Amino acid sequence: MGQTIEIKSVKPIDRVLVIDTDRSLSGQDGESFTGRLLAAQDDTFPAQLAVRLFESDEEIDYIFVQSNTVSVRRLSPWDEAGQQATAQVVAEFFRVYPD
Repeated sequence: MGQTIEIKSVKPIDRVLVIDTDRSLSGQDGESFTGRLLAAQDDTFPAQLAVRLFESDEEIDYIFVQSNTVSVRRLSPWDEAGQQATAQVVAEFFRVYPD
């Protein structure tokens, strides 16, 4: 149930990973989050996605969701495995049941 979000591109820029998707996840103003506990206080889709991302990688310290782009910052540089794992969390955000 639910559709997989298509990831159009994943681009690391220093400690920030920019993930471009095929659908809008927030409004044009965007939403930012600096920790899981703060994100968990909100019930918007960007906040729910932020909670999942924070839970997936303890190195993540900042998330910004604007329209169809998710920017995720880590304390240390991104490696290929971290990029793929983070993109997978975004791709499966609307999935209720895994494959």
